[in-house]
Amino acid sequence: MTPTDKERSVLLGEYMVKNKATVRACAKQFGISKSTVHKDVSQRLEKTDPKLYKKVRKLLSENKAQRHIRGGLATREKYQKQKDENK
Repeated sequence: MTPTDKERSVLLGEYMVKNKATVRACAKQFGISKSTVHKDVSQRLEKTDPKLYKKVRKLLSENKAQRHIRGGLATREKYQKQKDENK
């Protein structure tokens, strides 16, 4: 049985907070799209569980602030791997 939108938004929010997960990681874990996760935790969760919503918003803000760092690290790793393969 699949959960309702409200139940799913709470489930996703709890998972994100507990695991400090990104929207992308949460989507992968639950087998749904990033758009669905984002809509659930940024719109539906606010009406369903305002306390949890505040925690999720804080986590989303932290993830957004760190996004450029993670992207830079991924790029660095990519080129390092290419360099190692060419040796």
